[in-house]
Amino acid sequence: MGPPHARLALTHGDRDRRMDKREIVQLLEEIGTLLKLQGESPFKSRAYYAGARVIAGLDTASLDELVRSGKLQTVKGIGRALAEKISELVTTGRLAYYEALRQQVPAGLLEMLAIPGMGPKKVKTVHDRLGLTTVGELEYACHENRLVDLPGFGRKTQANILQGIERLKQHRGQYLCHEATREAQRLLDAVAATGMTSRVAVAGSLRRRQEIVERLDLLVSARQVEPLHSAIAKLPLVQDVLASAADCVSVRLQSGITADIHLTDEATFPVALHGLTGSLAYLTVMQEYARERGYRLADDRLLRGNEPVACQDEGEIFSTLGLGYIPPELREGLGEIDLAKRGELPRLLEEQDLQGVFHVHSTWSDGMASIEEMVHTAQALGYRYLGLSDHSQSARYANGLDPARVQEQHRIIERLNARLDGITILKGGEVDILADGSLDYPDDLLRQMDFVIASVHSRFNMPREEMTARVVKAMQNPYVTMVGHLTGRLLLAREGYGLDIDSIVAEAIRLGVVIELNANPHRLDLDWRHLRAAHGQGLLTSINPDAHSPEGLRDVTYGVGIARKGGVPPEQVLNTRGLRDIQEWLAQRRHGRLHA
Repeated sequence: MGPPHARLALTHGDRDRRMDKREIVQLLEEIGTLLKLQGESPFKSRAYYAGARVIAGLDTASLDELVRSGKLQTVKGIGRALAEKISELVTTGRLAYYEALRQQVPAGLLEMLAIPGMGPKKVKTVHDRLGLTTVGELEYACHENRLVDLPGFGRKTQANILQGIERLKQHRGQYLCHEATREAQRLLDAVAATGMTSRVAVAGSLRRRQEIVERLDLLVSARQVEPLHSAIAKLPLVQDVLASAADCVSVRLQSGITADIHLTDEATFPVALHGLTGSLAYLTVMQEYARERGYRLADDRLLRGNEPVACQDEGEIFSTLGLGYIPPELREGLGEIDLAKRGELPRLLEEQDLQGVFHVHSTWSDGMASIEEMVHTAQALGYRYLGLSDHSQSARYANGLDPARVQEQHRIIERLNARLDGITILKGGEVDILADGSLDYPDDLLRQMDFVIASVHSRFNMPREEMTARVVKAMQNPYVTMVGHLTGRLLLAREGYGLDIDSIVAEAIRLGVVIELNANPHRLDLDWRHLRAAHGQGLLTSINPDAHSPEGLRDVTYGVGIARKGGVPPEQVLNTRGLRDIQEWLAQRRHGRLHA
């Protein structure tokens, strides 16, 4: 279930547009949450959560066809009433039932749901018992110790809520990269569709593939400035125009994110794009380097004396200055200009370098699609293998597999592999690292798997030294292939647990254990800053989507962005290897013949 506070603000400007599948899923989930906040029967809210999971598992074409044919209610988990509401959303972009519910629930209650530990039941309690309707009121009530005697709360819970409110205030106005990417693409497409531009591009921190973005920067080569200003103001996805000048229009989108649309002309577009992309530290060093070479690098022009140097694209800026091309992801002022001077920039990973994926869940544990559905989507994406890794038995919340179910799943995988053509399923598991560092399955079961992902899913508050020892002990098990989401962080929601990452990386290199780069945009773990140091020491990583649905397999793109930002070359990414190479590597690892 997605975050209930990530709601869709349907306004008069966009009620007639088509909703995409992701928006429909979010809206159904929010209806389930609104019903919980109203104290409705749990069966009613569960029906909407279940419907959201079903819709998430359908591809867009199938959903459209089911709506057109009137057969949506024949899908398991979608009743007649729910089918009617989904059809209304698909065909009109609005839902009167949802809008009526939103009017009945104070908006502040939904904002409270963004606070860790404040689920619908607790939010309803503080509203019913104390009359609280906003996060500010909740914060004040905590300072007055008004929550300690409420049922299900207490002094510790109150302290945790206060801490969560502080984190919420810190992160207000920040967006995960996948949210920012989606909004940037919609805005880019809308501006291009005006027909008043010759070139458009994303710039800023999003182009550098930062994991968290505060605002969007777009660059537009404008043919007609004033008509374009007017057209931007009328775009359905624009809520407000915040500022307008000859060279920039600042807007707030319906999603809440702020975007600066910078206007330039065709001749200055490449240098302006360069200037709007690099971090301040990068641009400072780059401008000094240009000056030493007899040039001046301004915001939108490269000058030799007072004469502009014509550049058709960014590549000509670098070649004019005697540098190799620095990819946008690396423009952070962290030594990349020196590497470019020496011709030592690495060849960065490309998405097409990946031959397969690991860390994929199915309906056998907490996934939303069958093994076959996940495999077919992976094959459509061009992958040659799919590493299935459902949760282990201790993850009861995720329907983790006991040993008997693991054996049954292996038999099904073998039957599927016998008839699959062009793709192979690798038998694996995401196995919990228990508190003492042991694994959730015995070695004789681990030995039967093609690969094992060892992950921490409990006891996050262990002291740093104990957590480090816990992970190191797990890596020392000879059947562990890789460690999943090493720090356990959830971006904008939960800090990673305490770890001596340098020690773990050194031990992983010594043992030949892979540290995954979890590509889920809520995680992006291991952080690119750690990757920069670790790959230089020889760490092997794997770009894993942690996919719980067919759509989740596409999250690989965010992991590739982080790998590029960390300067990771393709040869240090496990899943760039072909099927035969990967099977041989995994077999050697499994039989103890592979070392650092």
